[in-house]
Amino acid sequence: MAPDLRFGLWYAFRNPAAWRRPYPEIYRAVLDQISYAEGLGYDDVWLTEHHFCEDGHAPSILPLAAAVAVRTERVRIGTGVLLLPLHDAVRVAEDGATVDILSNGRFELGVGVGYRPQEFEGLGISRRDRASRTDEGLEVIRRLWEGGPVDFEGSHYTLRGVTLTPPPVQEPRPPLWVGGFAPAAQRRAARLADGYIGTGDMAEPARRYREACAAAGSAPRLAGGHFWLIVSRDPEATFRAVGPHVLYQVQQYALWAEEAGMELFPYVETPEAVRELGLLEIVTPSEAIDRIGAYVETTGIERYYTWTVPPGYPAERMNEHLQLFAEEVMPKLRS
Repeated sequence: MAPDLRFGLWYAFRNPAAWRRPYPEIYRAVLDQISYAEGLGYDDVWLTEHHFCEDGHAPSILPLAAAVAVRTERVRIGTGVLLLPLHDAVRVAEDGATVDILSNGRFELGVGVGYRPQEFEGLGISRRDRASRTDEGLEVIRRLWEGGPVDFEGSHYTLRGVTLTPPPVQEPRPPLWVGGFAPAAQRRAARLADGYIGTGDMAEPARRYREACAAAGSAPRLAGGHFWLIVSRDPEATFRAVGPHVLYQVQQYALWAEEAGMELFPYVETPEAVRELGLLEIVTPSEAIDRIGAYVETTGIERYYTWTVPPGYPAERMNEHLQLFAEEVMPKLRS
C-alpha cells in the first residue's frame, strides 16, 4: 500500500440539454459537495477546462478555483488541466497567485496544449502555435511566481522588468503540472514542470515521463487515475443510474477527438459498451482497493483521482459513493 497516496475529485460542471438544470444550482451543488468531501478526508480537487461546449463545460476554471478556495480550508486545488495556449500567461500567473492567496497556499497549476479546433478559432489563437505558446507560458509563469523583475524575450511573450504583485503564498512557487496524451506532453512535464498528470491507462506515458525526467535531471511526480471508478453496495443499480450520463461524456470526447484528427477511444452507442472499454468501473469497496492498488503499482502515481459527477447527474446523488470510498477504500490504501 501507499501511505502517502492522496485522493482527489475531478469536476467539469457540465450541464447537458437532456438533463438541463439552472447553472447556479449546478455550481452551488458541486461547491457544496466539495466542502462535504473535504470533511470526509479527500485531499485534492481538480478542475478542467473547455470552451464553446453545448453543455457549458467549465470554460473559466480559475474563478472556480477561487470559489473552491473560499469554501474549503485544507484540500489542494489544482487545474487538470488549464489550456495554457488559450490564455495570456502573465494573467494566468496573476490569477493563480490570487487563488494561492485566497487558499493560503493550496493552489497547483496543471496545463495542457489543448486540441479542439473550435476553441482556438473562437479565441483567435493559432492551433499551430499551441506547443510553443505552452512552453513559453510555463517559463513565464514559473519565473514570475519565483520573483521579479523578469526579463523574457520569446516568440509570443516579451517582458521587460515585470514583477508580479501580490506574489503567491507558496515558496518558491505553486507546483506546476503538465498533462496530455502525446509523448511531447511527458517530455514537456519533465523539462518545464514539477509533475505529469494523466488519466486512464498511464503505464506507457508514465514510463516515457520517467525516462524524460532521467534525461532532464528532474524528479518524477505523477497524478492520475481511472476514467470512472465508482464504489457501490449495488454496482448494477448504480450502473443503470449513471450509465447514460457517462455514455454521453464518452461520446462527446470521441467526437471531439475525431474533429481534432486524434484517436482517443471509439464512438460507442450503449453504456454497456462504455463498460466493456474499461472506461466505467462500478465496483464494491474491496474490488476498488484491488483495482486502485494495482493501478498505483503499475503507474507509480502519488495523486489518485477520477471524475466525480457524471454530466447531468445530480451531484448530491454521488455523495453515497464519496462516503463509501472515503470510509472503506482510502484507509486501506493508506495503511
